[in-house]
Amino acid sequence: MKDSNPEITDLIIQGIQERKGRHITHIDLSAVESSAARDFIVCEGTSTTHVAAIADCVRDFLLDNHRIKPYNYDGYRNSSWIVVDYGSALVHIFMPDERRRYNLEELWSDGLITEIPDID
Repeated sequence: MKDSNPEITDLIIQGIQERKGRHITHIDLSAVESSAARDFIVCEGTSTTHVAAIADCVRDFLLDNHRIKPYNYDGYRNSSWIVVDYGSALVHIFMPDERRRYNLEELWSDGLITEIPDID
């Protein structure tokens, strides 16, 4: 597993909230040996355009304010599920139907799950 940066999850959440991402969930997987990352941050947008805007905002926020670049990202072609890889943290931005279909919160339910209140 890649090195962790404890504050990166807070920065990612700030980037999501800046574009009004909804239903943010933090899944702490630090105690799960088989996980791809230490943290999953999951949220949703209201349209494919909104999903892409949230992903862009997270990437720009971390790069512009903290000089942190993602290792990779994917999903912009359809923008129904975009994942941004920060090594220790994976950001999953979904359309609501896709989020329900893949249900990462249940798949990784052995992690510590924290719901982050929406900012209105």
